[in-house]
Amino acid sequence: MCKRIVLAWVMLVATVCMGAAQEGPVWIQIEAQPSLNAATERAREYASDLPDVNGFSLGGGWYGVALGPYARSDAEQVLRVYRSEGVIPRDSYIALSSAFRQQFWPIGANVLNRGVVEAPVEATPQAPTPVVEAPAPADETPAQAQRSERQLTRAEREQLQIALQWAGTYQGGIDGAFGRGTRNAMAQWQDGKGFETTGILTTQQRAVLLKDYNAVLDGLGLELVRDETAGIEIQMPTGVVAFEKYEYPFAHYTATGEIDATVLLISQAGDQTTLFGLYDIMQTLDIVPLDGPRERKNSSFVLVGEDSSRVSETRVALEDGQIKGFTVVWPAGDEDRRTRLMDEMEKSFVRTSSVIPESAGTQEQAIDLVAGLEVRKPRLSRSGFFVDSRGTVLTTTEAVNSCTRVTLDSETEAEVSVLDEARGVAVLKPTSALAPLAVARFADAQPRLQSEVAAAGFSFEGVLDAPSMTFGTLSDVRGLNGETDLARLAMNTLPGDAGGPVLDAGGGVLGMLLPEDRTGRALPDGVRFALDREVLQEVLAQAGMAAAATNSATPIDPFDLSSAATGMTVLVSCWD
Repeated sequence: MCKRIVLAWVMLVATVCMGAAQEGPVWIQIEAQPSLNAATERAREYASDLPDVNGFSLGGGWYGVALGPYARSDAEQVLRVYRSEGVIPRDSYIALSSAFRQQFWPIGANVLNRGVVEAPVEATPQAPTPVVEAPAPADETPAQAQRSERQLTRAEREQLQIALQWAGTYQGGIDGAFGRGTRNAMAQWQDGKGFETTGILTTQQRAVLLKDYNAVLDGLGLELVRDETAGIEIQMPTGVVAFEKYEYPFAHYTATGEIDATVLLISQAGDQTTLFGLYDIMQTLDIVPLDGPRERKNSSFVLVGEDSSRVSETRVALEDGQIKGFTVVWPAGDEDRRTRLMDEMEKSFVRTSSVIPESAGTQEQAIDLVAGLEVRKPRLSRSGFFVDSRGTVLTTTEAVNSCTRVTLDSETEAEVSVLDEARGVAVLKPTSALAPLAVARFADAQPRLQSEVAAAGFSFEGVLDAPSMTFGTLSDVRGLNGETDLARLAMNTLPGDAGGPVLDAGGGVLGMLLPEDRTGRALPDGVRFALDREVLQEVLAQAGMAAAATNSATPIDPFDLSSAATGMTVLVSCWD
């Protein structure tokens, strides 16, 4: 019997030892603070007297100061000695590495995954002490809670109202006054959490509320960053982005991990004109989607752009001749975290004296880049031409298929009035009034074969500000298979020319240039096709319009021909 007892005891001790061996290094947590600055200051004070001081994020907006890492037995000895000597708080306790996140002290250190260090006190043999779980401290009575509540600052009281608002129980104003609305919100929150519904939050309950409120920021690595070049101090999500470069007037902080985020610090000298110019330029950037609210005031603006994949928000203000602010580009569908991050950055934003110099950055020159950022570009651009004085446009269906937005000359939005897929032609109407320089007039007679013709179009899809002219000859008044609605041309055009007008030598419109691949075959160079003018007139009739005609049998001066052709031609762009 005694042997069995001894054997069981040996096995139990072995199991305990194996568990301890598998446990890994442990720590002595001595303090926790609700702000990074306070925790850093406390870690610095402890480090002046004690070795092995480290600081870690605990999550939920809390930061802990801990000693270690030690083996379990060494940690227990250090805990006993330091407690008895009064150098650490009595409520210090042993914690596992899993309780800690990113290290903030010492600056630049990362000791979570290293082995144990030697204990700073000598071990003294002691009999094993059974581990007794400390009873949970009793919560405050309503009277005690109200007394502790009186010690809160106005900012702390407002923060509780904000957290209650976030929790969905408070709808009133953020004023720090705990009236009936705030008390009811507290009671509702207590009921939802299973606490006694007194309408007065105890110290522990306030900590739970704020921890829940701040949990959405876990993993972002919020740290106060001071960018001396930009002259900005701000809470930055350093766990998500890191500094990349300066490109006047931006400091670029780009994604470092799985969250596809971008932060721009904006800093430049200027006045209201500069501010308004920045507002306009920002809206041309690819990082600012078209949809979203925009608000421009005399000395500030807020610019929000959102699409299916991302949300971009910019907040900028002009003060004392300096324009400063920030942009956050964040994945769509993560609004709780994004809005909290924006609020934290806004609250922490501080201006210092410097601004980003105009010489900062590579100053890479490209028409599709502004300060290192891509300008928003259409999926494709083709040509079209005006058919009336109100700005109605004929173009190819290729220019408008599957577009979320269609523009004329990159600025004026247009709606599709008629879409004739079979013939490959579309009629567009601008959403705001236009005043074309010239309007198409269709030839009233077919020119002779081998006569000279000209096509006008945006050959380079908007890279050039004005349309180009391409000259050639009329090879046939039918298609290769005898199609009577096509004309075959001998000229070399580019994809951007499709949808533009084809004119005879007298300035009359013969038809509309079709895309090169319409036949589905690889044709010799210089073979192009135009949709006949009579087909275009039929399509305009579907839109309730009558096409203007002209007698163009007599050739006109080439300069006048080019002026008329380019004046009626417009860039048609398809946007995603």
